Amino acid sequence: MRKSLLDVVFMSKKRKGVLLLLQDEAKDMDFLLSSLNTTRQALLPQVKVLEEHYLVSHYKDTYELTTIGKLMTDEMVPLVGVLEVLDVDIDYWGTHDFDFIPPGLLKRIKELEHCEIITPHLTELYSLHKTYHKDKTTEHVHSVGNIFYPDYQSRFTEMIDNKITIDYIISENLFDKIRTEDYSYFKSVIKSGYFNLCVYHQKMNFLFFTFDDYHIVINPLKNNGDIDTKYMLCSARDALKWGKDLFDYYLRDSTQITDI
Repeated sequence: MRKSLLDVVFMSKKRKGVLLLLQDEAKDMDFLLSSLNTTRQALLPQVKVLEEHYLVSHYKDTYELTTIGKLMTDEMVPLVGVLEVLDVDIDYWGTHDFDFIPPGLLKRIKELEHCEIITPHLTELYSLHKTYHKDKTTEHVHSVGNIFYPDYQSRFTEMIDNKITIDYIISENLFDKIRTEDYSYFKSVIKSGYFNLCVYHQKMNFLFFTFDDYHIVINPLKNNGDIDTKYMLCSARDALKWGKDLFDYYLRDSTQITDI
């Protein structure tokens, strides 16, 4: 009795791995064994299942996708990318509100590959930028958020002194707060030429996200609206491009503040 194609593709890591490795071109058995870190004895039965379902063919010791196999694999790759992102911590994804991500970018969520869910130590809650910058020096920081950490003055001043350009989009509520409580400071940093402040005119249902030349940090709210100190940290090139597109999405409905 034949397996369903879903079972063939997803019920075996080895079969799934073979299909992904063959996506671009034919490969010999030694390459497959090395890439999957397995033995010929363990892999051959799984390859046979792929052949029996007309997904893979071989000549001597070289294997390639059939037309059906190519069709299946081309459709499978995006889903596998999404699953790999979610599998990092499905509890985090399932208990937090990601509705602030527009549908087009949500469909590209697989670009957030190799992300980590970080639980900061209590002593590092307000020095997040130092945690993920480490020894790297960035030239530009983009942020969108509902909050400023208590040490934001020293943080912004240090970055401006180091000629780091800051593009910050904030909510209307936060703008009203800083205009009332910290008018002089923000007037001075805006005049510095290194701090670009914009106000977003719609609801922000997340805490913040920020990215620089090396990393993107995303801090959503929980599904019940509670704040969580855990955050997502990503550093892949595709993730940075994704972060820039998310920033631009919020920038489109924002107004730049040139004089507070």
